[in-house]
Amino acid sequence: MTLILGIESSCDDTAIAVVNTDRTILSNRVFSQSDLHADFGGIVPEIAARAHAERLDIVAEAALTEAGVALGDIDLVAVTSGPGLIGGVLSGVMFAKGMAAGADIPLIGVNHLAGHALTPRLTDGLEFPYLMLLVSGGHCQFLAVTGPDEFTRMGGTIDDAPGEAFDKTARLLGLSQPGGPLVQAEAESGDPKRFAFPRPLMDRPGFDMSFSGLKTALRRARDKIVEEKGGITRQDRADLCASFQQAVADVLRKKTARALTAFAAEHGATTIAVAGGVAANTAVRAGLQQAARDAGFTFTAPPLKLCTDNGAMIAWAGWERYRLGQSDDMTLAARPRWPLDKTAAPMLGSGKRGAKA
Repeated sequence: MTLILGIESSCDDTAIAVVNTDRTILSNRVFSQSDLHADFGGIVPEIAARAHAERLDIVAEAALTEAGVALGDIDLVAVTSGPGLIGGVLSGVMFAKGMAAGADIPLIGVNHLAGHALTPRLTDGLEFPYLMLLVSGGHCQFLAVTGPDEFTRMGGTIDDAPGEAFDKTARLLGLSQPGGPLVQAEAESGDPKRFAFPRPLMDRPGFDMSFSGLKTALRRARDKIVEEKGGITRQDRADLCASFQQAVADVLRKKTARALTAFAAEHGATTIAVAGGVAANTAVRAGLQQAARDAGFTFTAPPLKLCTDNGAMIAWAGWERYRLGQSDDMTLAARPRWPLDKTAAPMLGSGKRGAKA
């Protein structure tokens, strides 16, 4: 049996896990940086990178202790080597290199998005092919997953990811960060029909989405209330949250329904998996489950702790690559951009460092 240590530091969580090839998660430790960024209204890359550098060894020791193993028992070190905030990715890659070199353990770099996309293989033993909706703070894509290193992007967001839109909405309404859970909590007592927010790109064919306009529409609605009343009440805020959340859920449900039909026709398979923090939103998840039922698809989603960033998904994705004969050495580089589908045209633009998505 192979033991894999997975290291994830692409954003604001320092996460390390130990997983074996029997799909058992022996430990899954996460150090959250939420308190460090709370006063800034969002993630500060420099603070995140420093926190990763200060905590990686502590979290690694905790993960090994919880798993009941020593570093010498580890057979493979897997690390997120992109995409993400480059300071954090670099911290994780350099730590993994030191660990692998010092203990003479094979090293493999993992695409953070592949970690999410392959999580259902770890949690549910899902067989290829399946449709993956990756819906998180930084990404939103429909992926046809046909192998451990075979991903075809069917569509995605052309601007903000849903989680990013939730966070921006929270800031516009005076809520703290991360905004997604707080917007959902406010929405529970709100009227989702009070504000007629747009459902962008629904009149266009295909599976691409847009969420930036929703944020703008919400800001305008908020400003109109402030102009009329001199401020917004708690109920106004709840109604704004509920209407915004319902618009996001509607877009995701309808676009997912289209993607399901196309995926079944192309691959003859009827399984959809969902991962990413936004998949924990109750309204979003209910809409996705309804779309799956209507299309005759099996719906699966990892447990919440494995939907958000974690080391277990990196460990498993590393193993999936490693058993194909792939590995890396001390030349492994940190990459701020690394699209899963290397043949698809960039959706969010491109630059000297390559395609964003």
